Amino acid sequence: MIIASLHAQTDSLPMIILPGEKIPRSYIGLEEVVVYEPVKLRSYDDMKKYMLLRRRVLKVYPYAQLASERFTTLKERLDHMDKRRQKKRYAKRIEKYLEGEFSEELKKLTRKEGQILVKLIHRETGITTHTLVKTYRNGLRATIYQLAARMFDIDLKTEFNPSKVPEDMWIEDILVRTGLSDHYFDKKTEKK
Repeated sequence: MIIASLHAQTDSLPMIILPGEKIPRSYIGLEEVVVYEPVKLRSYDDMKKYMLLRRRVLKVYPYAQLASERFTTLKERLDHMDKRRQKKRYAKRIEKYLEGEFSEELKKLTRKEGQILVKLIHRETGITTHTLVKTYRNGLRATIYQLAARMFDIDLKTEFNPSKVPEDMWIEDILVRTGLSDHYFDKKTEKK
């Protein structure tokens, strides 16, 4: 008897017509809601480190996004060029333009912010900063930049790896929670 009444109820679901629509539906479609597990901060010091990291990430992330956009544009334009010499000239011109545009702002970054920026550039482009310079300029320039960066405790070969490095996991958490970026692992599967 109970089974029959349950069966009878599923056959006749109430239909709803939403404002602005003409087709009745038996359900209301909702957007997906993602709920993140809270970051496990074991102490007050961890909380202070997380909040400081958050401030730094929010400060340098726009530069990483801009670098990613410029890299994509550069790559597209270089793909349309035939001659190697033409590509080198164009890459050099872009480098000078970027130096002029961002040099003063980037000089104001702290060492830690520079380290975070290098990681975020790798996160956004999928390529380390050192490899970007080596590919689009030359190996000597990449080595010079690497040596200069090492003087400030920055390694241009640093990769973003949230599955192994706790700080990178926190950075990813900050970006996703603030809505600045899609999840790193989703982006990684899209690129392949």
